[in-house]
Amino acid sequence: MWKQKTAVFLVSQFLSLLGTSFVQYALMWFVTLETKSGLMMTVFVVCGFLPTFILSPFGGVWADRYNRKGLIMLSDGFTAVVTLALALVFMLHGKSLLLVMIAAALRSVGTAIQGPAVGAILPQLVPKENLTRVNGIVNSLQAAITLVSPIISGVLITVWPLYLVFFVDLITAALAIVTLLFFLNIPVHAKAAEKQITGYFSDLRLGFQYIKGHRYLLSFFTFVGIFLFLISPAAFLPSLQVARSFGSDVWRLTAIEVVFSGGMILGGGIIGVWGGLKNRMHTLVLSAFVMGLCTVGLGVAGIFWLYLCIMGIFGIALSFFNTPAAVFLQEHVEESFMGRVFSFNTMLFTSIMPLGMLLFGPLAEVVRIERILILSGLLTLVQVLVMFRDKRLIEAGVRKK
Repeated sequence: MWKQKTAVFLVSQFLSLLGTSFVQYALMWFVTLETKSGLMMTVFVVCGFLPTFILSPFGGVWADRYNRKGLIMLSDGFTAVVTLALALVFMLHGKSLLLVMIAAALRSVGTAIQGPAVGAILPQLVPKENLTRVNGIVNSLQAAITLVSPIISGVLITVWPLYLVFFVDLITAALAIVTLLFFLNIPVHAKAAEKQITGYFSDLRLGFQYIKGHRYLLSFFTFVGIFLFLISPAAFLPSLQVARSFGSDVWRLTAIEVVFSGGMILGGGIIGVWGGLKNRMHTLVLSAFVMGLCTVGLGVAGIFWLYLCIMGIFGIALSFFNTPAAVFLQEHVEESFMGRVFSFNTMLFTSIMPLGMLLFGPLAEVVRIERILILSGLLTLVQVLVMFRDKRLIEAGVRKK
């Protein structure tokens, strides 16, 4: 029974993420083509992550207090309404850069609500022994969407008016909501079924106290936060590096995206079948170590085909990182705090790398990108070695039976 329910949930998430990704690329390319300004792209990125960063803690509180399935449908519906409003304005009154920025910020609010709810709802559907497999499938689906979305979105915006691309998101959001509403029956979790006697800010404070009271969680989030900051050059600068060092041919830029996403799909499938090492943290630390080596490799590779191979390995290793990271939290955190802890996780994964680019992006204008990658990769390796000596965190990585 759990397999059927999980399949329904994954179908709904695939539909939701697919439409959202189409529109996200369309908005990004609109800003790029209309302004050709690095400053405006920075503003767009900030609009896309700052509301998520600020509101995720509250999204976590809601995920613990209310029906998580309902919150996911609410976030899909909210994002669809925002996209509909933008489509109507573009259709009736023409393009507006300001409204695109506002829409990016409002759509980010939906992410703040949906992210913690999705992370917290999976343990309600999936037995603990199958969490790694399911999270591996989730990562593969996300990577597949990342692979096809820019291609399809690029085709659509060349043959359709931009507002018609926005309507695609409305269709996929509606299908995702209908799928959850009529085909997934999941009981409300225990805390949501209780009468709430504490306020939002009290619940928020209790969530931070829970993390503070479990030292291994503090170590875990410290490790993840520093790691994401250090690999942000490898996440955002390869396109610029390839254009400068190998040539600005479109096929080269496409190739690195395809190979990286393909690696993530392959990695998600492997970790889903294999399950990783017996200790979750060993898998996490090993994958971080490999990504540190890959970051250095991107800085020294002077041949494009070698560069592509390294990008593919990086994508595989990233799936090996994301999957056990999610399962680690799902296995260790109490049901009543799951949403709040995952909200903190959402904050890190959606904000740290863009914040890192506020440093590394301008730095790339005055320092060779290869040097930035080598330095950040070496620092990643040092951080991994330090974290491997954290006995409390390593001991907490032992799989829950």
